[in-house]
Amino acid sequence: MKLYHAAASPFVRKVMMVLHETGQLEDVEIVPAMGTAVEPGTMPVAHNPLGKIPALERADGPALYDSRVICRYLDARAGGHLYPEGNALWEVLTLEATADGIMEAAIAMVYEARIRPPELVYAPWVEGQWAKVARAVEALDSRWTGRLAGPLHMGQIAVAAALGYLDFRHDARDWRRGNEALADWFAQFSERESFRVTAPEG
Repeated sequence: MKLYHAAASPFVRKVMMVLHETGQLEDVEIVPAMGTAVEPGTMPVAHNPLGKIPALERADGPALYDSRVICRYLDARAGGHLYPEGNALWEVLTLEATADGIMEAAIAMVYEARIRPPELVYAPWVEGQWAKVARAVEALDSRWTGRLAGPLHMGQIAVAAALGYLDFRHDARDWRRGNEALADWFAQFSERESFRVTAPEG
């Protein structure tokens, strides 16, 4: 298999953490990919027509995307431990969706400044994206920290990837302020090897 990858992407980091946690890292060739919607560059448009990463190329079928599909596939391939059965599944999927929404909004903030000319950056839109992040983080802190405890599941991995991205790109916003329970959980989760070795640089 080939994984189209950029270390700064929190969605890629999710997949990399799953590969580490399920012992499948050696089964995947890492293929660097860079680009944007404006300049696709080396993004895997032949495998994901949306031109996004991660994308997972397989020998026995079409490439898989987005990160939620890839993570579910990799978990099933490894025997299926990250997505529980029964009612707990819906909570894990909701946690993963919340984390993905945080990442989408946080990335949109980055691209607004990176791609648009400075005179076209719309500050209220940027703040609107951060409002999404702030609401989601507060919800995780107030309603979901109990669901982040216990044996490893996909919701934990996704939330860790999202919070790690906030530290990476939006540290000055200080998501920890007022969210002490979530910050404590994240400090403990950050000690996992899969999280440490997938940290982005730069």
